[in-house]
This record gives sequence, structure tokens and C-alpha cells, in this order.
Amino acid sequence: MSDMIAIIIFIIIFAVCAGILFIAARLIYIHYFKNKTNMETNRKKFTQSLTFKGITIAILVLLLLIPGSMIQNLIKERQSRSKDTIAKINDKWSRSQTLCAPLLLIPYTTTKLDKEKKVYQEEHTLYITPKELNISASITPEERHYGIYKAILYTSDIHFSGNFSELSNLKIENSVLHFDKTQIAIGITDLRGVAQNPDFKIGDKTLEASVGVVKIFSVSDYSGSDYTSKYGYNEYYGKSSISGKTLIVNLEGIDLQNCSAEMLNFDCTMKLNGSSSLNFIPIGQNTDVTINGEWKSPSFIGSFSPTSNINKDNFDANWNILSFNREIPAMWSDNSIDNLGDNSFGVDLIKPVDHYQQNMRSAKYALMFIALTFIVFFFVEIFTKKPIQFFQYVLVGIALILFYSLLLSLSEQIGFGWAYLVASAATILLTTVYFFSLIKQKPPTIILTGIMLILYAFLYIILQIEDYALLFGSIFLFVILAVIMFVSNKIKSKGQNAVNGKTEADSTNTIIINEQH
Repeated sequence: MSDMIAIIIFIIIFAVCAGILFIAARLIYIHYFKNKTNMETNRKKFTQSLTFKGITIAILVLLLLIPGSMIQNLIKERQSRSKDTIAKINDKWSRSQTLCAPLLLIPYTTTKLDKEKKVYQEEHTLYITPKELNISASITPEERHYGIYKAILYTSDIHFSGNFSELSNLKIENSVLHFDKTQIAIGITDLRGVAQNPDFKIGDKTLEASVGVVKIFSVSDYSGSDYTSKYGYNEYYGKSSISGKTLIVNLEGIDLQNCSAEMLNFDCTMKLNGSSSLNFIPIGQNTDVTINGEWKSPSFIGSFSPTSNINKDNFDANWNILSFNREIPAMWSDNSIDNLGDNSFGVDLIKPVDHYQQNMRSAKYALMFIALTFIVFFFVEIFTKKPIQFFQYVLVGIALILFYSLLLSLSEQIGFGWAYLVASAATILLTTVYFFSLIKQKPPTIILTGIMLILYAFLYIILQIEDYALLFGSIFLFVILAVIMFVSNKIKSKGQNAVNGKTEADSTNTIIINEQH
């Protein structure tokens, strides 16, 4: 339905534009060709006028937006393919990991009366969060290549410890708690990343973990990168929800109801593999998390900000989250909390530079590059009186568009910086050599070379300083407009002098004729 509406809107806009062009053509025809005896003369004057040349150049610039849009679609397609390939690499290793641990699960039976006053029982599970939770994680990232694509994987050593509140006074109305069936649940996004069986200790006992069927939380999985990073946008990829898997530790043989507080202390060490990011859910009533790793461009994501220290090749970060900082109760029944994943936080091992997003940003400046280059051609054509044909403008426009295709293909192989240098140098060289072959004059060619160098250098700087891109871009365009206005005024002055000279010549001829008579 949305596609049909878009087609209808496109047809309406196209019809309106066609009507406007028809009316404009009709007015031009009436204005220039009304007198039939001078039709050929007027047509020739109009097609050779600066107005006609300017209109054709403007139309060409607008037409070149079509291949420019195709280049942007190509960038999106290549980026999508890159994300799909990286997702395949991650699936063979492990997904981005989110850890939610530990939770104490106590089954209980509630006795109730129905409408007919008959007794019946319901089975429930009570979820209890730790009173204190301390987590430390050490990440060792690595880059895994598949053809021209690269994924960021990691191994991690995680240690968490803490304690639960005493359970001796725990009671539920009309219910019987089954402490002998109590379990510890450890929620993990992808169990394929568990490199070894966790060593879980509670009190003075070491227990083994097994796979459980309880689903504690779910997190959003971004196909690609749905958040806005330093170099781009979030318009290409959607997200889906992934339910976390669970490791279960059975606490059979432990008298939880009568044990002391020291017996409810827990300690666990595990090795966890993952990709892209490592996240935690602050399940403890007081949670302290410390993460360190060897990566120079970490991004701290999620619902909480850490105190961090980022050096050249490594980082460390610490989160201290209190009970009233997050929307998680101390206990609940039957997994009724479905938004635990919304409280997650962690570190994302982003790439220092995403060349696809930089390619997309550079492609959005195509209109400015084409228009300014054509304006230089137009002014040189006027001042040098060397005609440049419409077809030659088309060839230059195609060369400017192919810069973005060349930039994209090279950046996939050698990185964005070197690709930009090679692509811009090739485009400038091709355009200026072709320009010199048309006018055979060095000064205008040198001016064009300088302007194109400034344009491409300006674009590269804008791509690197995103925070000030709007400010510098606005100032640059204002200066360019001022220069164009000044140069165009010279054209007017030149034309006026020519007219004055012609008028003086005509006056002189008239005087000579009168004297002869």
C-alpha cells in the first residue's frame, strides 16, 4: 500500500513538473519567436545567450543527481552486504553477549479458593536479586577477516561475586516455599560463547551448572548498527528481540531457610566469547562493574555512563549502580519483569572508522561539487571566449560522479584515507587535463586545479570534524557564494562595457553619414 501511494505521489509530482515546463517553454516560445519574420534570428540569439547556457547547465546538474542517488544506493547495498557477512562470522563464533546473573529461583505453591469455594493450588516461582553484586571482566579482542570484510570478536574472563539477603523471614501469604528446589539462574545471550563450565560457589560449596529452560530477559539485536555512531546514521537497519539463554545451578542439599548470611555469599568465574559488545544487566540491588581490555576505540553504551580511562591501546571503565538507579525490584514472581534488557549497559568495540558511513556522507556533497565545478567552467568559458559544448559538460559531470564509485571500491581495499587521496587525485587530474585540452590556456587550468584541491580538501576535513561540520560548511558556502557574486558582477560589467562601446560606434557612424549628406 505504501509503495502504491509513493508511486501515485511521484506521478502527480511528475505531471505538475511537466505542466510547469510546458508553460515555461510556451512562454519562452511566445517571447522569442512571436515575430515569424525574425524567428530564425531570435532562435539563434537565444540558444547562444548566457541565459540559455546557464539553464542547460542547471538542468544537467539536476539530471546528474540521478546517478548520484544510484551511488548512494550502491553504498547502502555494499554496507548491507558487509553487515550480513559480519553477522555470519559472528554467528560462527558467538553473538554480542549480555550477562544477567545471578538470580535466586525459589518455587512455591499457593493455595486459593475458586468462585465455588473449592480449594485449588497454583505453582509459581519467586525471583530474588542479589543484595550486593560485584563484576569484573577482562576483554581480549581480535579482528577476524573474511575476504574484504572484518569482524571484531573477543574472549573474556568474567568474575562475579556478592551475596543474597537472609531468607529466614521470607514468607508469601497462603503459600509454601520449596527451599529444597531452589536454583541459581545465570542469564547469557548466546550459550555458544561459554568456553568452559562456570565454577560457581555458594557458601563453601562448589556446584556445577547445566542448561536451563527459564528465559530471564531479552535484548534488542541490531542488524548492522542501528545506533548513530561518530561517522554516520541509523537509517539502514532494523532490530529484533533475542531472548537470553540460561545456565541453572541446583542448590539441593543446602538449607537456605536456616543458613547464615555468610552461606549466601556466591562467587563465580567463567570464560565467555562474543562479538562486537559485552553488556551487563545490573541485577544486584547494588551493582559494581569493572571492564578492561586492549582496544583503542571503545564506545560505552546502554542506560548508564561509566567513569572511564582510555589510553592509546587499552581502556578500563567502572559502573556503580544503586538500587534506585534502575527499574528492577528486589523480587518478583513468575518472570513478570519483561524489560530487564532495557537496563543493560556495557562496552561496544566499534571500529575506529566505518568507511561505508564516510562514503555515504561524502556522497551527499555531490550536488555542491558538480555545481561549483560547472560554475568554474562556465565563468572560464565566458572570460576566455572558448566555447565548451554541452556534451563536454556531461563528460565532466560523469567524471565527478565516478569519483564516489572509485572512492567506495578503493576504501573497501585500502581504507578510507588512502582511498580518498587516490580517488580525488585521479578525478582532479582527469578533469584539469581535459579542461586544458579544451581551452589551451594555463592560467584558467591552474585556477580550476586550485579550486578543486580546495573543494576536496574541504570535504575531507568536514568528514573528520563531524561536530563542527555544519558551522564550517555554512561558512565555506557563504564565502563561495560571495566569490561567485563578485565574479558574476564582473561579467555584467564586461557586458555593459561592450554595449557602451557598440553604442559609441553606432553614434560615430551616424555622425559620419550625416556629414556625407
